[in-house]
This record gives sequence, structure tokens and C-alpha cells, in this order.
Amino acid sequence: MSITAKELAKRLGLSEAAVSMALNQKSGVSTATRQMVLAAAQQYGYDFTRVRAKRGRQGSVYLIYYRKHGAIVNDNPFFSELSESIQHACGARNYRLNIRYLYEGPELARQLADIVCSDCAGILLMGTEMREGDFASFAPLNLPLVILDSYLGSSGRDCVLINNMQGAFLATDYLIRQVKRQPGYLRSAYPIHNFNERADGFYQAIRSHGLSTSKSPVHWLTPSVEGACADLLALLDAGETPAPCYFADNDLIALGAMQAFQKRGLSVPGDVSVVGFDNIPLCNYCSPPLTTVNVPKTYIGEMAVERLFHLLEADHFAPIKLQVQTDLVLRRSVKSVGRDFP
Repeated sequence: MSITAKELAKRLGLSEAAVSMALNQKSGVSTATRQMVLAAAQQYGYDFTRVRAKRGRQGSVYLIYYRKHGAIVNDNPFFSELSESIQHACGARNYRLNIRYLYEGPELARQLADIVCSDCAGILLMGTEMREGDFASFAPLNLPLVILDSYLGSSGRDCVLINNMQGAFLATDYLIRQVKRQPGYLRSAYPIHNFNERADGFYQAIRSHGLSTSKSPVHWLTPSVEGACADLLALLDAGETPAPCYFADNDLIALGAMQAFQKRGLSVPGDVSVVGFDNIPLCNYCSPPLTTVNVPKTYIGEMAVERLFHLLEADHFAPIKLQVQTDLVLRRSVKSVGRDFP
């Protein structure tokens, strides 16, 4: 059972009026007192919906990007497109969207307490870089909350994400059928849940063609264009023989790898075929244009907002896992051999 404002005042040795002013973000108490009350309220499970109810239905939706290392959640166009779709969907419901980038650390609890006691109506949590244990700081939040781009089953919250396994299977299956050779794997050096699922799809496709998974070379690369290019150049210069085709964990890795192959005199797709994942705008403008797995980013954002507003209305709910299917966009980075395996 959640603690009341009266009980909270007693625990802290403050007047009920002081606690009320702190919880409702009113003047009359010092910043230190306000922060102490907010932190204690969150610690003891105060029901912040009482505060929000006083403010009426309108308010802000907070899109929180959780950054564990920042290698994935950075300036990637994938997240820009997703944020734009969320902004539009919230605006259509007359809610403002506030975007915050939060790191795990001593400031996280205070930052979350400030968000909860603002005009926050609900939270969309970008969990791309999150692992199960990282959700612990968010678990006590008594707010509608939907996790995007990761499945955290133990969180007890709704999760809206890409069907990563299906997309990677689709891409790898296409590579094998077109090139008729054992594909290699350009893996992110920063493991996240999404990439682990893509690895499952990659190896599932290999097995479905009767091939040995152990024969697929794997190169661990930094998940950025510049980083992937530098890492792969080092491997090639050390004598690594490239595979005839590769699936990459994301487009940035794929684009960096294409640059590295071309710098060492290899033609794409003449010598090496490459398929990426995400379908960011750069895929259209590189040479050759990159074949990639298209992620319906606008639809994912709309579904996340729709689910969040469902939670705002619901008295009871059961957490759901919503996976959005992908499709393959064919461009010119993959060649067709037109014959069976040698």
C-alpha cells in the first residue's frame, strides 16, 4: 500500500503543508526540502497520480533515452525518425513531448523524481541500451510507462519493439539465395538485446539452408560508420580474407564496412555483397545504395504512444509485448550469382 502525504510528513518530521507544497511543485519550501520530499516519496511508494489528478488531464509525455554507454543511442538517424513520429502522435492528442537523456548514476534517482513530480503524464522509455537489471531505477515509478526498442520481460511493463529475429532471418536468407555462398557476420562490438536477437535470426537462416554456423566468419566492429571502417581496415590489413557476403547488425556498421572494402580495392557488390538493418536515409545515398532491412519507425512510435494513452485510461492492464514486422529493401549492394554452391 502506498504511503500518504500525511504519513510522509511524519516520517520526515515536516509539516503536512510543507510536504504538500513540495509534492505539488509550489513555492514555500527550499530546494533542498523539495528534493528530500520527492526522493522520500519515491522511496516509500507515494502515489503520484494524486498529484497529477489535481493538474487535470493535459500534460507532458517524457521520452527518456537511457544511455548505458552511448555507443548505440547517439546521433543515429534511426532515433531521430522515431522521435519525430512520437512527437507528432503526442501533439495530435494535445500533449507536449519532453525528451531527456539519462545515464545510470547517482543523479538518476533525483532526475526521475523531478520528472515524476512535473507535469508528466506518462513515460516512453527508450530501452535500446538497457539490460534487465538496469530497469531497477525505473521500477518504482507509479506512472504509465512503455518501453521501446527492447524487451524487458521482468519489468512488468509494456514493450514495443522490432521483430529483430525475423528481419535478420529475412536479410540472411536473401543473401544466401542471391550470392550462393556462406555469409559472414558484421557484429556490433557493443552487445545489446536487439543485436542478440538479430544474431539468432542470422544463425537460424544459416541452419535453414543446411549450412554450418561455425563456417560463417564474424567480425566485431564499432557500431558507427567511422568506427566500423577503422576496425575492418585493421582486420583486412592484418590478413583477414573477406567473405563473399555479409549481414551487418545495423546500417552504420554496413556503411563503414563498405568503405573499408572499397579502400582496399574490393568492389561492392562485385567482390563482397553487404546487407544492413534499419533503412536509415544514408542507405539511398551511398555508392552503391545499400540493401537493408526496413524498420517501420513511424509505426513503432505511433503504437508506443497509442499504448501509453491506453494505459492512461485503463484501471487494470496486463503487460504486452508488441513486435513490429520488418521488410527488405532491395538496392544494389548485393549481387546475384545465379548458380548453386561450389
